[in-house]
Amino acid sequence: MKHCILSAAVASSIFFAAVGSVDVSAFSVSDVSAKAAVIIDACSGNVIAGKNEDMTLPMASTTKIMSSLLLIESGDLDSKFKVDNDAIMVEGSSMGLRKDDIVTKRDLCYGMLLPSGNDAANETAVLLAGSPEKFAVMMNEKARDIGLKNTHFVTPSGLHDEDHYSTAYDMAMLTREALRNDTFREICGTKQIKLCFGDPPYERWLTNTNNLLSLYDGCIGVKTGFTDEAGRCLVSAAQRNGVTLICVTLNASDDWNDHMKMYEYGFSVTKSRKAVCDLSGMYVNVAGGSADKVHIEPAEIPEYTIINGSEPTISYKAEIENFIYAPVEKGRKAGEIRFYADEELIGISDLISSENCEAVIKEYEPSIFEILVERIKRSL
Repeated sequence: MKHCILSAAVASSIFFAAVGSVDVSAFSVSDVSAKAAVIIDACSGNVIAGKNEDMTLPMASTTKIMSSLLLIESGDLDSKFKVDNDAIMVEGSSMGLRKDDIVTKRDLCYGMLLPSGNDAANETAVLLAGSPEKFAVMMNEKARDIGLKNTHFVTPSGLHDEDHYSTAYDMAMLTREALRNDTFREICGTKQIKLCFGDPPYERWLTNTNNLLSLYDGCIGVKTGFTDEAGRCLVSAAQRNGVTLICVTLNASDDWNDHMKMYEYGFSVTKSRKAVCDLSGMYVNVAGGSADKVHIEPAEIPEYTIINGSEPTISYKAEIENFIYAPVEKGRKAGEIRFYADEELIGISDLISSENCEAVIKEYEPSIFEILVERIKRSL
């Protein structure tokens, strides 16, 4: 059993040219080359700057953010299996899958997120759903779960279809969700990796198409895309001084520079701060201990982002065990706490004991009834 406490509010670079020092005071997102663009705070999801961020456009291979996330969430990433020979016969970019190759799901994730393999995306669709059409249903269900209101998937790879589209904002929010997954985060930020797969397996190198990983200090991913219809598309994420920002450009002629300029502006107007609340009176009851209760505290305090000096309202919701049995050692889990900034979840932490409590074996004390019975026996 748990009881709940809700706090009161507490205050490849053919387009690349050296970006140099950006005059952030003169920056305007309307000046970037992209048809649609947005930069958001990954912690809160708040938009820092946008240009046509809700305009529906094709998003090319940035689609593989969704395909790889679904594959990672399906689990069992390292068991080997044989590819579907029909699935891997697809046009466009490839991770090099061949007939009867033996691979793992993890291989396919690297194949989608580094060289942008359409063969890996198609294989993922068939593996998880039986066909690209059925996989699109899974993709759209996940999009609804995340809250993407202006996105519709048709293909697992991002090859053009009139009914396959998203927005800069939706792609940023999809990436925010994906970056919460440690495996996705690790893979999308890998510049190059040597994998061993095939029939028979042999070693080969996969290289990330996201040049921003090398061009911009602090970039941690995420995915490039290009088709004739979509133009150059780029979704990226970068970290600095505890702040993580996500940037999206759709149909951009100068996407590398667009992103670097947007990051310089974004980091100039953001600051990270610990979500400190007064939790001094929080405790858990103890059964069979030298004390009736012990104080508890969060194992970790999350950080939140201040944008343009605007402080969000910090609050928390704690679920605490009704009691725990002694002995209690410092650091023992006794519940969970969720932190919010303006009602947006920013972190979850265990609630742990901040002190020890020894177990006490109490001597048996007879009841009044037992005492009376004993006296009666003695008087007879």
